[in-house]
Amino acid sequence: MTGVLALTACAKDSGDNSAAGDGGESGECVTAAAPPRAEASSKEREAPADVDASDFKVGLAYDVGGRGDASFNDAAAAGVDQAKADFGLAEVTEGTAASNESPDARRQRLSQMAAQGYNPIIGVGFDYADAMEAVASEYPDTEFAIIDDDSVDLPNVTPLVFAEEEGSFLAGVAAVYKSENCHVGFVGGVDTPLIQKFEAGFVQGAKAASDKVKIEVDYLTPAGDISGFNDPGKGNVVAKSQINKGADVLYHAAGASGKGVFEAAKASDALAIGVDSDQYEQKTVADVKDVIMTSMLKRVDVAVYDYIRAVAEDDLGSLPERFDLSVDGVAYSTSGGKVDDIADVLDGYKAQIVAGEIKVSPTP
Repeated sequence: MTGVLALTACAKDSGDNSAAGDGGESGECVTAAAPPRAEASSKEREAPADVDASDFKVGLAYDVGGRGDASFNDAAAAGVDQAKADFGLAEVTEGTAASNESPDARRQRLSQMAAQGYNPIIGVGFDYADAMEAVASEYPDTEFAIIDDDSVDLPNVTPLVFAEEEGSFLAGVAAVYKSENCHVGFVGGVDTPLIQKFEAGFVQGAKAASDKVKIEVDYLTPAGDISGFNDPGKGNVVAKSQINKGADVLYHAAGASGKGVFEAAKASDALAIGVDSDQYEQKTVADVKDVIMTSMLKRVDVAVYDYIRAVAEDDLGSLPERFDLSVDGVAYSTSGGKVDDIADVLDGYKAQIVAGEIKVSPTP
């Protein structure tokens, strides 16, 4: 059992994008014993302290898709919105990256915010790394944060990074438990090390629950072409291809392109797993929400909110080095009730990951 749970590699066929596996008959996919039931946790998130940020002007620089993507950017927006309500932020400005824009455009966006006195400034996505390093050097008295990157080594830049592979492991387990064909799929937006973390965890979780599951893996665009995060049409086409091969539960890590995955699942009576936000509750995908069995919650909202509070309290050291399962930095959603019957299983695997009994690799 320990050997199965510790699997970290994803064997891929040389002829296609499928992970190795023979599939199985309906209802016979799960082959591993369920983990011990996790003890109920009394851990609750602390109520916001009496924080006054009424003099803060916050700059929020979105990645491609911006506010309304029902995913990554919306999660960041939710964190700022909550901070505004709780801490009384004076002003918030927002800017959105265009598909395949130049690094100079991102640098100009951040520089303009800093020049106008916005502080702190948050870059949503690793593509802001080079621009932030340059601008933060020019404005040493301005606080910056960057989501999904820890390469900028400056005293006024705070990295907000996550254990996406841990949350995705639970998504993989859930997919196996709900698959009738013992055949599941992963759709990544852009083939980068970050999105590969989602793939890696998903595959490991699926294989921990079943030694015969078949797994499709596809990316919408190669590294360097970030349009894969904002192309629902391409997401639909790739998802349909996986469904035609037999996959009946699809997990996407593709930003706004995920809507196309959901639409393909609905058209084929398949199920889907959302990402970043609780996508079952997102208005922009409300017409297809019935296929969303759960979402892998990447709590960008929590990280952004906690970062703003930490800046206001002059206590950046209070932030975790990584937002993982142990601090509920990643999680799974229960909206719609489709995973209520396997919650004990998912929580059992979560407990084993937090305890270090299962090591989830961040690479496929």
